Amino acid sequence: MRLSKAFIHTLYEAPKDAEVISHILLLRGGYIYPVAAGIYALLPLGHRVVQNISRVVREEMNRIDGVEFTMPVLNPAELWKETGRYFDIGEELIRLKDRKQREFVLAMTHEEVVTDIARKFIRSYRDLPFMLYQIQTKIRDEARPRAGVIRLREFLMKDAYSFHRDFDDLDEYYPKVYDAYRKIFERCGLRTAAIEADSGIMGGSGSHEFMLESPNGEDQFVLCSHCGYQANTEKAVGVKPRIQELKDPENAPPLEKVHTPNIKTISDLMEFFGINRDQFVKSVAYLADGKLVLAAIRGDFEISETKLRNHLKAIKMEMAPEEVLLDKGYHPGFLSPIGINDPDISVVIDSSLGDGGLMVAGANEEDYHYKNVVPGRDFDNSTTVDIAEVRKGDVCAQCGQGKLEIRRGIELGHTFKLGTKYTDENSMNVTYLDDHGKERRVVMGCYGIGIERLMAAVVEKWHDENGIIWPVSIAPYDIYLIVIGKGEEEKNLGQKMYDTLSNDFQILWDDRSESPGVKFKDADLIGVPFRVVISTKLFKENAVEVKVRETGEVFKCAPEEVSGKLIELKDKMRTSLR
Repeated sequence: MRLSKAFIHTLYEAPKDAEVISHILLLRGGYIYPVAAGIYALLPLGHRVVQNISRVVREEMNRIDGVEFTMPVLNPAELWKETGRYFDIGEELIRLKDRKQREFVLAMTHEEVVTDIARKFIRSYRDLPFMLYQIQTKIRDEARPRAGVIRLREFLMKDAYSFHRDFDDLDEYYPKVYDAYRKIFERCGLRTAAIEADSGIMGGSGSHEFMLESPNGEDQFVLCSHCGYQANTEKAVGVKPRIQELKDPENAPPLEKVHTPNIKTISDLMEFFGINRDQFVKSVAYLADGKLVLAAIRGDFEISETKLRNHLKAIKMEMAPEEVLLDKGYHPGFLSPIGINDPDISVVIDSSLGDGGLMVAGANEEDYHYKNVVPGRDFDNSTTVDIAEVRKGDVCAQCGQGKLEIRRGIELGHTFKLGTKYTDENSMNVTYLDDHGKERRVVMGCYGIGIERLMAAVVEKWHDENGIIWPVSIAPYDIYLIVIGKGEEEKNLGQKMYDTLSNDFQILWDDRSESPGVKFKDADLIGVPFRVVISTKLFKENAVEVKVRETGEVFKCAPEEVSGKLIELKDKMRTSLR
């Protein structure tokens, strides 16, 4: 392809709202074009990269017996109402009506449609297992789209769905997808961490996120320095250090109410009472599916709203408005589980409050706190759960030896053991007859990869001050050809080189009437793996110049040797993980 015909337009600098490096370089390199917030057009270069990523994904899905098909983006609302997600999901799900006032949604995921298809055709155990996958547009009305194509409102997703006779069969198949995902990301030049994750709105019995460690990642995960345990911070558990226990709990001083006018924050209370942060009972009120919930935790921890929501099995959860608390007679800043006997209020106690010790807590009365609070004596802590955010330096609960580190990352893929969430009789009711003629419930798995996000992640990992460095497996072109000089001999050699190399490579020939400096800069910015230069000087030496974008290596070779040398280099780069 001649660059003059390829509709490639690079930018000297990116718009000011582009902050992360992938956003900057994909805009400057002419890969993407912003249409609206969180909505991008894939320009020809971006389209080629996405097609190459899709090819890698297809090859690995096909290797594990995946069968590709396509589902519509416009889904009948009644399918989503069957599973309840039509009502459970908030504004991220776009709902609309057609001209006949029939309700539809724009699919942010396709569990409902694929399960509907499956139940029409699954009859017996002989139909199972199987896996269907697609690469299809998804629509999610993100409140805060960011970082270019890392978090979008419209995006391409490879989603796959497997159907099984039982959980044992799902457990046997799940590692195949796990391994296929690792291969996909490795072929794209990335090492990922497969971490335990929260299943979120997808549900199911377990899930893993494939995370690329990156300072620009919006997700956080923990890593144990000793055993290698990895988990999303929304799922991770650390050992909570115990505070000094009472030696004689039965003779502990009695609960005492203390006047604390206008003292609400833990910092101010620490100064007022002269104690440490871990000696406070911190209480936060939420509305979970419309019901008031009081969560209590030790003052040196923060509440994980995800863990709390999962414990409550709540669909929607938010901080309780002040007026709701005041209407119940409670005052923000002075809350605690002490004396709460209202059946309309659920109390959840974090496991950090499982051991004894004199503490300070709110008195559920404006301008008053209790001191000499003993968990278990002054409020029921017989049943505790983990609702705490894990902290850097916490001891790993998995091995009990290493300390947890917190890293940032970009989620590239997510796998779920859905189980019977969508096939249950209270959902879409998908069954089959086993080999004894007994009706059984179909078990499902679900597996997703964001295609544009994967493209951006490669750029986040592989770039330098001059531009993108594409792996040979997904680069838009293999060779960036530049002819310097206006002589017929140079032009003829350029044409001959283009024709010869086109048998084995995808070539972008920069035939613009620009200076060599501009062409060299664009070659580095676009990030094609190899640059081949023909010039008057080189022609006289019977040589061409080759530059390897990844290493910066530059060498000369005879024109007839270029193809063989580049095939050798390309094969070597394809088989080595970057």
